[in-house]
Amino acid sequence: MTVKTVGQVGVPGATLYYESTGSGPVLLLIAGGGTDASVFDGIVPQLAARYTVVTYDPRGNSRSPYDAEPVDERVDLAAEDALAVLDTVAGGESAYVFGSSSGAITAMELLVRHPDRIRLLIAHEPPAIELLPDATEARAFFRSVYDTYQRDGRLAADQLFFGGIGLDDEDRLPPAADLPPEFRKVAERMEANSEIFYAHKLLPFTSYVPDVAALVALEDKLVPAVGSESSKVLPAEPILALADRVGWDVIAFPGGHGGYASDPFEFATLLQRVLTGDLR
Repeated sequence: MTVKTVGQVGVPGATLYYESTGSGPVLLLIAGGGTDASVFDGIVPQLAARYTVVTYDPRGNSRSPYDAEPVDERVDLAAEDALAVLDTVAGGESAYVFGSSSGAITAMELLVRHPDRIRLLIAHEPPAIELLPDATEARAFFRSVYDTYQRDGRLAADQLFFGGIGLDDEDRLPPAADLPPEFRKVAERMEANSEIFYAHKLLPFTSYVPDVAALVALEDKLVPAVGSESSKVLPAEPILALADRVGWDVIAFPGGHGGYASDPFEFATLLQRVLTGDLR
């Protein structure tokens, strides 16, 4: 059985919870939205056979509390949080990084700010809509989600948001109360993060403007990725637009926006192939 180590890292304004599993080169998995380290539980055991797999709860989510009242997220600060976790687990060693959704945005900023610390980054469906040729409609969508949350609350915002990113009711987990006890606590914990996500993370992350010139200069370290079942919906569109603009190939992972949870074995298998260079 692979041993999991848990710990905490103090950063300006928060304390980050992290988990480290396995041995070998460090592979940092960065969660997005209102999720936390547990969203990757399905793929960690398989990956930990070859890598030291590190996951963490982004600031404000689950077990990574703010030191004071929450404020609007900053992508540069999120990238420094990821670096702080890497520094704690890996010291000065460079790492492989996989980021999904807003976690991919964090990862892209980490690559731009600290390219020497990343061996390879897989950016899976970062919703950085300013990469689109015309972001007008996407801006309006995310603003409407934010306004719906402020006016009508979380459940109404959930309905609008998940439908808009292609995650319909049949693709989502059942309510936490309907889950087996071993999964209920995790689901309830991540549901509780929704308030912070809608109020303080949604707009700052989706309005993030990546440094395209810097990313192009680091293209040997960046793998654009989408879900095979979500490549035609909003979260995938920005990275596809960027890849088309600069002539990059895009890797299609199994499943949709959360394919690592819905198709863990197939997802981890392909991720290992990408990390070893088989598909690059």
